[in-house]
Amino acid sequence: MAKVTGDSLLLNPWRLLSHPRQSGAVPWTQTQTQTKQQKNKQKLTVSSETRTRNNSVAALPFDLSPPPIDHDLLDAVATAGAKVSDDGIIETFDNDDQALDAVDNGVAVVDLSHFCRIRVSGEDRIQFLHNQSTANFECLDEGQGCDTVFVTPTARTIDIAHAWVMKNAVMLLVSPSSRSISEMLNKYIFFNDKVEIQDITKQTCFFVLVGPKSNQVMEELNLGDLVGQPYGSHQHFSVNGMPITVGVGNVISEKGCSLLMSPAAAGSVWKAILSQGATPMGANAWEKLRIFQGKPAPQKELTNEYNVLEAGLWNSISLSKGCYKGQETISRLITYDGVKQRLWGICLSGPAEPGSLITVDGKKVGKLTSCTSGRKEVEYFGLGYIKRQNVSEGDTVVVGDAITGTVVEVPFLAGQRPPSRSSSS
Repeated sequence: MAKVTGDSLLLNPWRLLSHPRQSGAVPWTQTQTQTKQQKNKQKLTVSSETRTRNNSVAALPFDLSPPPIDHDLLDAVATAGAKVSDDGIIETFDNDDQALDAVDNGVAVVDLSHFCRIRVSGEDRIQFLHNQSTANFECLDEGQGCDTVFVTPTARTIDIAHAWVMKNAVMLLVSPSSRSISEMLNKYIFFNDKVEIQDITKQTCFFVLVGPKSNQVMEELNLGDLVGQPYGSHQHFSVNGMPITVGVGNVISEKGCSLLMSPAAAGSVWKAILSQGATPMGANAWEKLRIFQGKPAPQKELTNEYNVLEAGLWNSISLSKGCYKGQETISRLITYDGVKQRLWGICLSGPAEPGSLITVDGKKVGKLTSCTSGRKEVEYFGLGYIKRQNVSEGDTVVVGDAITGTVVEVPFLAGQRPPSRSSSS
């Protein structure tokens, strides 16, 4: 990948971290307290002016400066030919096949700013989230993260949240259709609880990098310290006085990275990533990728019909942390092997409607929950719940009246590891 030099530095502010005197620009600087491993490495040189600015940024409610402004990135991508929906979602760059190829062979960048971001603060925030979702928050330190699932009292799925544990708050990323989660969490705050729930979606932007060359791009952007760190690890940086948090993982994979920033920084960050050869991906291609990867989504795979174990979300569940919402049902299902169906990928011979019945030898065995076309509209793929005793990987099923399907494992679910009872998370 080509190096960025000369005038291109203006489009790639990360590289100024190593060259603070070039161009007279304010360098990107790291602001987060470093981990023990990182403290042993050479520390960054930060000017007193920058240090003063960083200290003032850290004192703000969400480490964001300046105050919320319009997401002008949308104007920039629209000018470049992207199609933006009325509610501000970048739907496509008319390059869906190219973007999907980049996921396999290069790197794609996706604007997921339409996903919801919730800030949970207050002295009791860790215990609160520990009790309200499936993951063990008490074992996490500042700078770490995890996936956690919000469920009903009977362990029916609501949504998967990606959490970053910061110094003064926990940031939750949830699906676009899950704006009600902040309302749900507020209902469970009791009188003496020191917890505050704040929807910061409009105050922030969120990008992800996907693909085998994501680490290379991170290295070129001087974010190499994060490469190889555990999933959910994150660090804070500053560019021209505006904060950005970069984390390991990209919602559908433990690889790649995620970037949370002020809308004022979004345009320059987007250009910097594109300058490193990343292919832009819109929401339409992202939805295809979600289905191919097998990541469950609310109102599709995550509904009141299915519990968290049927959805296969083992990495997000703690069996050892004690009482939490849905814990009793989850423990009973595991103890008595009560999981009757599971989520599979299905290679389809043609398009099928979500909700279509899945049958084997004329007998109903499940239901299709998502379906998408593949590259060049010549292949189709779906997700569906199927009774455990009826199929195995490679078996043939019928979806709807006449669509033939082959049951396959999908990457996201294949990476889920059933926890042992001695596991701490």
